[in-house]
Amino acid sequence: MNRNSILFIVLSVFTLFVWYFFPPQNQQLPQESAPAQNNVSVSNTGKIAVRRANKYSEENINIETERYKAVLTNKGAAILSWVIKEKNGQCVDLVVPESAPVMANFPDEIYKIVSKSDKEVVFEHVSPYGWKITKTYNFSNLYMHQLNVSIEKNTGACFPKIVFKWGPGLGTDKKELKENNLVTRVSAYTASVPSKFEKLKNASKSAPLYKWAAIDNKYFLAAFIPEKPADFDKIVSFRPDNKHPYFLALTATADKNVNKKDYSIKFYLGPKGYKLLKTYNLGFEKTVDFGFFGFLGKIAFAVLAFFHKLTGNYGWAIIMLTTVIQILVLPLTLKSFKSAAMMKNIQPVVKDIQTKYKDNPQRLQAEMLNVYRSQKVNPLGGCLPMLLQLPIFWAFFTMLRNVYELRNEGWILWIKDLSAADHFMRVGSFNVNLLPLIMGIGMFFQQKMTTATSDPTQRKIMYIMPIAFTFMFWSFPSGLVVYWLTNSVISIIEQYFTIKKDAVRVKRV
Repeated sequence: MNRNSILFIVLSVFTLFVWYFFPPQNQQLPQESAPAQNNVSVSNTGKIAVRRANKYSEENINIETERYKAVLTNKGAAILSWVIKEKNGQCVDLVVPESAPVMANFPDEIYKIVSKSDKEVVFEHVSPYGWKITKTYNFSNLYMHQLNVSIEKNTGACFPKIVFKWGPGLGTDKKELKENNLVTRVSAYTASVPSKFEKLKNASKSAPLYKWAAIDNKYFLAAFIPEKPADFDKIVSFRPDNKHPYFLALTATADKNVNKKDYSIKFYLGPKGYKLLKTYNLGFEKTVDFGFFGFLGKIAFAVLAFFHKLTGNYGWAIIMLTTVIQILVLPLTLKSFKSAAMMKNIQPVVKDIQTKYKDNPQRLQAEMLNVYRSQKVNPLGGCLPMLLQLPIFWAFFTMLRNVYELRNEGWILWIKDLSAADHFMRVGSFNVNLLPLIMGIGMFFQQKMTTATSDPTQRKIMYIMPIAFTFMFWSFPSGLVVYWLTNSVISIIEQYFTIKKDAVRVKRV
């Protein structure tokens, strides 16, 4: 393999595995306000507040269905915990403990519990400032729910500013915690036609311009859909730095000339299964990251889902899809292998020319071009076909790394979760992952078949590649390793027959 091919592989790997993070700008957190009234003194307000705070005691309310288990509190009429029940029995709390409770309004106030059931919980708080707030949670058996907030005020009183806030952060399981803060983000879907999915960094956006706003991580989503976006002022996203996750807030301020205002928000709390999100017909599926070549990733996922229906196993589906992709790009692959084989065969001639004309660069270049022309070899022939294949493999790589459908799905033997490293065995505190080792060995033999033995430096570089890939893939999801391993095995077979068929003698020029 020539130096251009080596450079191409190194740059591709660098592009695939390096993420860039930029520190955001600071922004103040939105705060709910309870405006002071001219006819209520500070001392009287304090006495009333203390007396009302002692009227009710804190109480938690448990709601449980087959898909989730929620814990609400009457302090702030908020959500303390929202645990998603996954199909393997694992439970994931979407409320980060440090941010609990979420969706609170006036979190220091103890609300009266008007009514509670598995379907509906109603909270009520009467403020000394002359207004009353009623919060009603309506629960479904699936992942979409509703929150209604009604505020009434006395004549002369002012409406408070309302904030619906989730975070900072969105919960996940232990194996995803390491990168969770980095992948948690805030996004929104515009109300314009055609609608557009936007990722919101540290930002304050006009709420009426969007259909919904959401906070999500790799596998889970918390999305909020106002019934009337015009009722809200801003969508706010913020995090102080890259080490901390975002929070999402929707703010609302009612017209001072009205005496009653109702807010209604639907909210989705659940997994980011692509097929599941599409059923809501709201654009939620846009939150699933298929990468830069997303259209190719979606096609690959559709085919993967088809093979899963046939086999009932995503591991075999990955192998079948990888095989199909290799068949589709076979003409390009064969052209790349043939060019690499020819370059390998002419290396002795090239080395002789380089030695003979090392002090004459112009003659050296002319003689090299003459060799390439006479042997009908294109120095870039092994690189360009690989470059054309890169979007396909990149899309497949990103898809396998992010789709929820692979989560908790096993393949064979010790591989119980294709979305996690395979963890074959444990030696002390060290996890031995067998799949990356097998993959690295396969890549070693693949490089040995194509590396030009006349160039010791080049040979050393290409033998380092399998070691580097083994380390990079060590903690990657096993579904990705199955893909790369299958790809290497098929490539070895193709290379073997290509080299065997196209082995030729090269005449010295």
